[in-house]
Amino acid sequence: MIGFAREALGLSESAAIELSPLDGRGSDRAFFRLRWSRNDSAILLRYDPKRVENTYYADIATFLRDIDVPVPRIIRYDSTRCLIIMEDLGDTDLCSLRENPWEVRRSLYQKTLTVGYRLHSFPERNFPSDRVMLMEGFGPDLYRWERDYFKDHFVRTVCGINLEPSFERELEAELHALAERLMAIERSLVHRDLQSQNVMVRNEEPFLIDFQGMRFGNLFYDLGSLLCDPYVNFSDSERYELLSFYHGLSKFEMDLAVFCETFWAASAQRLMQALGAYGFLGLQKGLKSYLDHIPNGLDNLCLATTRVLSLPRLRELTWQCKENFEQKG
Repeated sequence: MIGFAREALGLSESAAIELSPLDGRGSDRAFFRLRWSRNDSAILLRYDPKRVENTYYADIATFLRDIDVPVPRIIRYDSTRCLIIMEDLGDTDLCSLRENPWEVRRSLYQKTLTVGYRLHSFPERNFPSDRVMLMEGFGPDLYRWERDYFKDHFVRTVCGINLEPSFERELEAELHALAERLMAIERSLVHRDLQSQNVMVRNEEPFLIDFQGMRFGNLFYDLGSLLCDPYVNFSDSERYELLSFYHGLSKFEMDLAVFCETFWAASAQRLMQALGAYGFLGLQKGLKSYLDHIPNGLDNLCLATTRVLSLPRLRELTWQCKENFEQKG
């Protein structure tokens, strides 16, 4: 890695390079900060190519910069050695600012939503699929995978709930209908994991990271990721203010009330995926810190299911999960 860094950065053999590991991000990747002088640094990423989305990162980054979506600049990419050196954006993300006053955070979230809209409004017909690979878009298979992931790794494993066959059939029908509703909305490019830890802030401007899972899907999924983020607390008025802001950007034909109800439906889908991931990463991968986010994730899913009248079985299950999880401590 040091040799690759010297070559990529044009540093001599005599130049001292400090290599410091950074926290992992749960996606079979290792991050390091490179320093070679007091004011010069970069980020080195080593990834496992068996997780295919990791191999798409560099090309997606170049594409996003081309369409003015702010992301780290790629300095050097070696697909053979599975190494990437990129611009260092520092250590401040939206999550680290969660205790700041709303007057400070509002502007950053509005800027992030503006960046999100730039991504969401990119015409699918113009996407350069001949040179930029993406994961399979949201469709019946991915939505089914997400709800099975939730049931297997969260409902059963974390909460210890074995669903009765009749209840599971009714739940499956309900969640299948939810997926059908989301698929009926025109497809957009989506980040897929647009939460506060994946929005870096430098000089009061947001930059997106961890976009290797980008694909075509439902823009409300991204809005749910950001505004029902278990890492950050929003008041009802703050969340509504940001939804109104995005609605104004997008000039949607649907009125704001329908827009908000669709947001809550997509948020329920997203939160099921997030809770499944917390269970999988926390218990199977041994990344225990993810378990700390379950209470907020459950609270948000409870809230989402109370805002969507077509999800009574999911609402019932979520409250049972909450009771079981609190009893287990």
